[in-house]
Amino acid sequence: MHVFRKTYEEIYGRVPNIMVIHAGLECGLFKEPYPNMDMISFGPTIKFPHSPDEKVNIATVGLFWEQMIAILKAIPAKA
Repeated sequence: MHVFRKTYEEIYGRVPNIMVIHAGLECGLFKEPYPNMDMISFGPTIKFPHSPDEKVNIATVGLFWEQMIAILKAIPAKA
């Protein structure tokens, strides 16, 4: 979470809106074997997920990618 927040502020110049929601199945799968790991789920803006009307806001895909690259570069070698 710390790495995400820091890179978000550096890229966008503002504090991210962080919230807990009932989503992110993948995080649940990793949490079981790594119960102490701080994890997040983020991505581009998606409307009507898991339905025939699912849409992605194309403009947010590039922003997501930029953030992902920044996070991967900022992850410490040893936590």
